[in-house]
Amino acid sequence: MYSTLLVEDEKLAADRLERMLRQIAPDIRILAKVDSVSKAIEFLKKHNPELIFLDIHLADGSGFEIFDQVRVACPVIFTTAYDEYALRAFQVNGIAYLLKPISQEALAGSLQKLKSIQASDKQLAQVDRLLEQIRKREITYRKRFLVSGGNTIKSIAIQELAYFYAENKAVYLVEQTGYKYVLDETLDQLQEVLDPEQFFRVNRSFLVQVSAIRQMHPYSRSRIKLDLEPPCSKECISSTEKTAEFKDWLGG
Repeated sequence: MYSTLLVEDEKLAADRLERMLRQIAPDIRILAKVDSVSKAIEFLKKHNPELIFLDIHLADGSGFEIFDQVRVACPVIFTTAYDEYALRAFQVNGIAYLLKPISQEALAGSLQKLKSIQASDKQLAQVDRLLEQIRKREITYRKRFLVSGGNTIKSIAIQELAYFYAENKAVYLVEQTGYKYVLDETLDQLQEVLDPEQFFRVNRSFLVQVSAIRQMHPYSRSRIKLDLEPPCSKECISSTEKTAEFKDWLGG
């Protein structure tokens, strides 16, 4: 019997997953259903589930942010509508990766996989081999963006971009020339398809290319304030939890 945490921000999806689990594995005990990164972190600081079902794309951020805030030792079965998250999923205790809409067969298969791995004395070796196979997959990052402005449509190469930022529920792509365009994608989605050697998520609102950083200044609570080129009307300051990683990125 696994004591289980469900992390899913769509109530219908969470209820459906719970119903399927009760049908397939009635011995599973649902400890809680939470719908956000913050609630999951709060729960995991107080409880130690034996299994987690985690939706990667949550309303208040990426499910991967949970692993930056709390130590998660138990297996995780990831659920998402996007298949580009696979590599990161398996780097954080992932033993299965279910694409939505989740089928009963896929769910049952993931639970069977969990049991077989945990029943084997070769668990670590199996997980290591799985990770190695995933690492060998060719990772392709976004090379161009198709944007529209007025009555024109334009294709912008990644080398022509400066940064992305979110403001008033909109996400903007900013060219090196200073022109900006509204995108339909979220910063979470963009972060997953951009080369992490070129772009860094400085805070919840900014995803910047290294060449767009003109100057940096010390800021309160050990944070860093960035002057961007082209300039942005919105201040760009590294978040407290991102500053150390940002410095490593700059020095890498």
